[in-house]
Amino acid sequence: MNVTATPSPNSTILLEIELPPERLERSMDEATRRLARRTRVAGFRPGKAPRFMLERVLGQSAVLDEAVELLIQAAYRDALVEQGIVPLTEASVEVVQAVEGQPVIFKATVQVPPEVILGDYANFNFAPEIEATDDARIDQVVSELRDQTATLRPVEDRPAQNGDYAVIGFVGTRDGQPFEGGSSDRMPIVLGEERLIPGFEAHLLGTRVGDQVEFDLTFPDDYGETSLAGHTAHFAVEVKELREKILPPLDDELATQMGDFKDVAELRLAIRERLERSALDRARHSFSDRIIQYAVANATLAVPPILVDQEVEVMHDEFRATIARQGIGEAAYLKATEQTEADLHTEFRPRAEDRVKTLLVISRIADTDGVTVDDAAVEAEVAAARRRYAGDGKTITYFESERGRNFIRSTLRRTRTVEGLVDAWLAAHPEHPALPHLEDDGKSAIEAETAGSNAAIGATDPATVLDLAEPAGNPA
Repeated sequence: MNVTATPSPNSTILLEIELPPERLERSMDEATRRLARRTRVAGFRPGKAPRFMLERVLGQSAVLDEAVELLIQAAYRDALVEQGIVPLTEASVEVVQAVEGQPVIFKATVQVPPEVILGDYANFNFAPEIEATDDARIDQVVSELRDQTATLRPVEDRPAQNGDYAVIGFVGTRDGQPFEGGSSDRMPIVLGEERLIPGFEAHLLGTRVGDQVEFDLTFPDDYGETSLAGHTAHFAVEVKELREKILPPLDDELATQMGDFKDVAELRLAIRERLERSALDRARHSFSDRIIQYAVANATLAVPPILVDQEVEVMHDEFRATIARQGIGEAAYLKATEQTEADLHTEFRPRAEDRVKTLLVISRIADTDGVTVDDAAVEAEVAAARRRYAGDGKTITYFESERGRNFIRSTLRRTRTVEGLVDAWLAAHPEHPALPHLEDDGKSAIEAETAGSNAAIGATDPATVLDLAEPAGNPA
């Protein structure tokens, strides 16, 4: 067997394979036996029909076609072993020559794990940026706390103004006819928040409970319901309730209601400490992101389209989950936005390619730095998955599978790799304030939305393709 392997675009290899005529002869004998066993031929016992009878029943080329298929399957597997190739998918095969008495020649295009060539990823010239905690930020949090404990009281001595809570009933019509979604008997709104059509709430300013107002409004050109976009409607509105927000006084009593604080000064001190911790945590997250961006920008690799396709599917599943939490079905969303699934995939694709590239680069850094994850850590995550997804047999089965365990291992490995880069920088700059470790927040490899989406589609983590091609810890 002669095999020629030629690197091709998009992380593929073109295998050109030539087999001697005698290989085809032996395969013809095997094909005849196989076809005879599964073909009923009158006058012959199962498995005993000769070739000419099989071809009379199945067609002139039946035995040859079966023989070529068997031969190509075996030769392709042998070629992979000979060339040390780990395929990502089934190969695309083209038969160049398959004639009895002559060599069999075929080509196989094989999708393989990409080569990731790292550039610099540790000698960056930037540092963590910690947001300062000032009195204005503390004042903002205190204001938010007061707002959370505010009460509402009826407005009786003045007309409606922005910030008031109102309950209204309204009827909307176009050309004198009500339209779907254009009416409500009781709708709560906060004046000034512009939750409805732009300009709607402005017509209610200055009204009182029991007042009725009528006005015309034109829907925006980009309004979600296309049948209304750009059209003018008439609205008749009744103000049924009107309340104003009453903020509690900023005093020591409020501080004691917020927790174990004796006065406002102690409350503000606790807020400052929490904000400072949050600022350090955000600084570490942001610093990690910048390190990843730096490493990816300096790396060289061609991202296989098949991995991007898979990541698009993962992102699509994440998207479904996101809009479902908002009470929106995918079909309704696509109708409202006048999109198709293909449009969504086109939109997702650039980000999917970036995500795959990032995953592959971090995994190659993990190889270079010798980052490992032991089986105990993986099994702990599997156990956590059983608890978290109790009752969801499909998801649990995924995380218990080899593919799911590989996802967990790769996720933990990437996290440890990036955290190691951050810790190494901090160790080299002892003058810099300590930053809380990301693992201290108790996050798990199976809790991220991406984990659930990978489980939903049974995805293979892109990083595992590098592990298949090369043992962990072996530098690129």
